[in-house]
Amino acid sequence: MNELISQISPIAKGMWKHRWLGLLVAWLVTGIGSVVVLSVPDKYEATARIFVDTQSILKPLMSGLAVQPNVDQQVGMLSRTLISRPNIEKLIRMADLDLKSQSKVAQDALIDGLMKTLEIKNVGRDNLYVLSYRDTSPEKAKRVVQSLVSIFVESSLGDTRKDSNTARKFIDEQIKGYVTKLEDAEARLKDFKVRNIELQTADGKDMAGQISAVSSQLSQARLELHEAENARDAAKRQLDAEKTQNANITSRSLLQESAMSISTPEIDGRIEAQRRNLDALLQRFTEQHPDVVGARRLIKELEALKLKEVQELRKTAMANPAAGSSNSLAYQELNRMLATAEVQVASLRARVGEYEARFNRARELMKTAPKIEAEFAQMNRDYEINKKNYNDLVTRRESAMMSGDLESAAGIADFRLIDPPRASPNPVAPNRLLLLPLALLAAVGAGLATAFVASQLRAVFYDARSLRDVVGLPLLGVVTLVMGEGVALKEKSDLHKFLGASGGLVGVLVAGMIIFSLMSGRAG
Repeated sequence: MNELISQISPIAKGMWKHRWLGLLVAWLVTGIGSVVVLSVPDKYEATARIFVDTQSILKPLMSGLAVQPNVDQQVGMLSRTLISRPNIEKLIRMADLDLKSQSKVAQDALIDGLMKTLEIKNVGRDNLYVLSYRDTSPEKAKRVVQSLVSIFVESSLGDTRKDSNTARKFIDEQIKGYVTKLEDAEARLKDFKVRNIELQTADGKDMAGQISAVSSQLSQARLELHEAENARDAAKRQLDAEKTQNANITSRSLLQESAMSISTPEIDGRIEAQRRNLDALLQRFTEQHPDVVGARRLIKELEALKLKEVQELRKTAMANPAAGSSNSLAYQELNRMLATAEVQVASLRARVGEYEARFNRARELMKTAPKIEAEFAQMNRDYEINKKNYNDLVTRRESAMMSGDLESAAGIADFRLIDPPRASPNPVAPNRLLLLPLALLAAVGAGLATAFVASQLRAVFYDARSLRDVVGLPLLGVVTLVMGEGVALKEKSDLHKFLGASGGLVGVLVAGMIIFSLMSGRAG
């Protein structure tokens, strides 16, 4: 610390020696700075606030049906890229700022100046934007902000609709390409199926599955044919036995049995029905009732008819015993079963023949089936891929169309002008009350720098140590100057003058600031 003080002390003494020169420079710099600060033209600020509402009731309702871009991100990107050279050129034309700029250099300077001074600030997280511009003319600043508001609102619509139309056009071109591919694939599949129609089945089985199915069907048909042949042979044996037996007992049974015990199915059924009817009538009516009397008479007539038919059967049996045996119910039933068995055997033989032919054809086609099936699988796979891509593109095209309609109905965002463009009545720049103290600080710094430079140009040694360090020679002694009373009074007077001049500098500046503040308050 002592070493630092010992180094600073000679410098401070040298600067103090040239204090009046430094003070004079400070006064000059202060005067010049004050003139410069007061001569800077006033600037007025025009501002406008815009709220961008990105919420819409249609968007959650259309979620999943329409493509919904990140509106907040788009608006944020728009606000950061709005101040671009094309937009600034458009703004200059809208605000009539190019009337005084005839040369190319002047126009470029105007564009660069606007790009530096225009500001778009996002206030908070609620999509609230503040547009501001400063200029020496409040009307000009207001026109610039008004033009910037118009560009900000209009720039949000065209790009989104252009992107939507471009996407739809691209998808339509892709769909046309896939339609051609699908038509070609369908034509190839049709030709393939026509060439190999024998290999196609309704259930979609391959050749191995077809052979297995035909083999199972052939085995089942052969088993059923064997069963039908056995049933037919058994029916034949029973029919022959029944024919022999009936030939022996038909005549004897017809002669021995009573008329009432011989079966006549049709007449017996009618008699049984009339008896049930009679029982039902007797439960409601008496024996003298006409319906009861009529039912009894009809029963007697049927019994007489049955007796007559039995007698005719007996006569026929006496004349031709074999014919009588053929009219028995058992014989007729066996004969019917035999005919049915013959028909079934013939049908099953035809089925077995057809299945054998199918099995032989399938076994022959099995030799070329793997190659054909591999070719079909490849063609079908290509077709399914193209079809899936086509369906996806159609779905996306509908989604893009719906998105465009959604944007037309609801808009990408709702731009609300909260505060219209307005220029401040009082200038917002420059802040002279802040610049004047800065000018004073600059003047003080200039005075100190002047005193330091002067002390270095005309260096003086103020102590023995600094002299010894510079010359590098041994110092034998120091002669002390003893000042008289007059010299001390003069030094004291000089100090008071210096302090008064320095205080006067600060006082004049402070007084000027107070006067300027009062004048500004009255003007406002």
